[in-house]
Amino acid sequence: MGDVAAQAPIGDPAGSSSGGQTLYGSRAIRDLYPGLREDRLRYLERWGVIRPASISGGERFYAFADLAALRHASAELARGVPFRSVVRDLRTMRQRQLADVPGAQLSFDFQPSRETAPAKVIALTVRPAAPAPADPPAPLVPDVLGNAPAPRLDDPQRLARAAACFAEGASLDTGDPLHDDAAMSAYRQAASLDPAMTAALVNLANIHYARDRAIEAEALYEKALTIEPSSFEAQYNLGNVLHDSGRFEAAARCYRGALAIDPTYADAHFYLAVTLEKLGRSSDAKPHWVSYRRLAPNGEWVELAREFSE
Repeated sequence: MGDVAAQAPIGDPAGSSSGGQTLYGSRAIRDLYPGLREDRLRYLERWGVIRPASISGGERFYAFADLAALRHASAELARGVPFRSVVRDLRTMRQRQLADVPGAQLSFDFQPSRETAPAKVIALTVRPAAPAPADPPAPLVPDVLGNAPAPRLDDPQRLARAAACFAEGASLDTGDPLHDDAAMSAYRQAASLDPAMTAALVNLANIHYARDRAIEAEALYEKALTIEPSSFEAQYNLGNVLHDSGRFEAAARCYRGALAIDPTYADAHFYLAVTLEKLGRSSDAKPHWVSYRRLAPNGEWVELAREFSE
C-alpha cells in the first residue's frame, strides 16, 4: 500500500486499538487526506465501502484494511474526479473483492446501529367525536353462549384509555433501552384499546427497528398504512426498512409517498436521493439533493448534497 503502510498508527492512542489490531482515527485520516471530509467518510460507510471498527469519544476508528479504499478515494478526488464517481468506483472494487471470497455477502446499506432516527409520533391528533345516533344504541347483552359482549370501539371512555396508554408509552419512549419494554407494553395496550390508532403502531415499530427486528417493524408499518395510508411516519420509516434490506425500488416508492404527504421533510429528500443514486438514476436524484440543500441549509449532508446536485 506504499506510503500508507509506512505510516505510524493514526488516532488517539487511548482508542487506537481493538482486539489487538491497530485502528486509525477519522481526525487523523482527514489530516492525512484533507479531501476526505467527515461527511464523505460517513457516506462511504453508508455504501458499505468502509466500516468503523470502533467509536470512542465521538470519533470513529477504522481498521487497516480500510486505508486502501480511503487512499484510493483521496487520490481520485485530488485528480478532480467527482465524488459520485469515486463512490461508484469503490463500490465496484468492493463487489469484486467480495466475489473472490467464498460465502461473502454484499452489503451497501445502513448498518444495524440505526444512526438515522425514524420519524416518531409525539402527540395524537384528536379524532372528531362520532355523531350521536338518532336512536339510543341497544344495550349490550351476553350472546347465547353467555360470552361477554364485545366493547364498542368508538366508546369515548375506551378511546380515552387508549390515549392515556399512548401518552404513557411516549413518555417512556426516550431512546433509553431500559425503558423500551415498558414503552412497548403501553403502545400495545393503546393499539388494543383503539385498533385505529396508527401512532401506537408506528412508535412500536420504531422500537422494533431500533432493536434490529426489521421483520416485526415492517409488518407494523404496513399495518399502519393499511389503516391510515396518509401516515407520513409509516411511509417514511417503511422506506428506511426497505432500503436497509436492499429493496431500493420499493423504498423509493415509500419515500415518494412520504414526500407527497409532507414535501418539507428534508431527510426524506436526502434518503430518496441516496436510494435513486444506488439505482443508478442520478438525474432523478438531483432535484432531491437540491431540495435537501434548500430545506436543511445547515444539515449534516449539505456539502454532499451540493456536490451531487451541481
